[in-house]
Amino acid sequence: MFEEVGTTTEGDLIINMGPQHPATHGVLHLVVTLNGETIKNVEPHLGYIHRSIEKMCESLTYRQFIYVTSRMDYLSAHINNHACAMCVEKGLQLEVPPRAQVIRVLMDELTRIASHELWWGAMAMDLGAFTPFFHAFRERESINDIMEETCGARLTMNYMVPGGVMHDLHPNFQRRVKDFLQLYKSKVHEYDEMVTGNVIFQNRMKGVGIISAEDAISYGCTGPVARGSGVSCDVRKHYPYEIYDKLQFDEILETGCDSFARYMVRVREMNQSISIIEQLIDNIPEGDFQAKTKAVLKLPKGEFYSKAETARGELGVYIVSEGGTTPYRIKFRSPGFSNLSILNRMAKGGKIGDLIAAMGTLDLVIPDIDR
Repeated sequence: MFEEVGTTTEGDLIINMGPQHPATHGVLHLVVTLNGETIKNVEPHLGYIHRSIEKMCESLTYRQFIYVTSRMDYLSAHINNHACAMCVEKGLQLEVPPRAQVIRVLMDELTRIASHELWWGAMAMDLGAFTPFFHAFRERESINDIMEETCGARLTMNYMVPGGVMHDLHPNFQRRVKDFLQLYKSKVHEYDEMVTGNVIFQNRMKGVGIISAEDAISYGCTGPVARGSGVSCDVRKHYPYEIYDKLQFDEILETGCDSFARYMVRVREMNQSISIIEQLIDNIPEGDFQAKTKAVLKLPKGEFYSKAETARGELGVYIVSEGGTTPYRIKFRSPGFSNLSILNRMAKGGKIGDLIAAMGTLDLVIPDIDR
């Protein structure tokens, strides 16, 4: 899937970028071939954080395996769990109560905002602007507090279960979400002032890391990476799940095809997530938060597939069942792997100084790639 290393000529320089320590921005190792400051080839080396998650899932029950996926794209943990739960529900032909559907969507969109907030702060920091990182974490911390109070955890929440959610919303949930909405709206202008409208930032991003629409489709890119090239691919719009078909929101598309276009997709997506939350927060239906299920789940013999739109793109969950209590085979189609595959294509011919900006707009979470 990744392109072959290009041929080297006299005067070329091969350098290693990474691997960094697992506690840093991601354990990715790039072997970069340079001619002067011009990139001739970028070869990603993976495997530094591989844990054989798919194989682990095959020894776990249909309730247990869901939460292993929190450790893939850990910034979209809720949505990962959601996609897995939907796949199990499809096999069981289980109907999720309306209250649980709304709670799931609220949690998904809060997760999407929190993920984009971290990316926004880290993206600016990668280009040398340290202050935006603290501003991004101010809003993200409010979401994490809501998650902690509702789910008992801040990062890997383990809240989605087959049939709904593990337990009902905390009594403070609606009030705290409304407080967050008010906070976000009062601070969002700072994002434009500090980063989006910054001339230095724009010069580093515009015209850098070009991905044509044809290449985005060819390499299987999804999420903001593809939508920054004008490719319509939002799972919530094309294959709506839960109550997304009843909500009013826009699929954000940019046609610039460069790093700045991908940046703008994520910034504008946060506003759409805010709109979705506003539509739901005062309209959470009463009723059960979880459908009645057996203590031990058995999927009928067959193959089942579901997908969801994570903060990084389309996550597919494929289960092969032989009728037992554990899956025979599980395969995840993670967005990060396909998005990384285009790195060499977009970086080749550019300057080494632009590689960080271009790669940052792919929003890579390495455990999502290195399963």
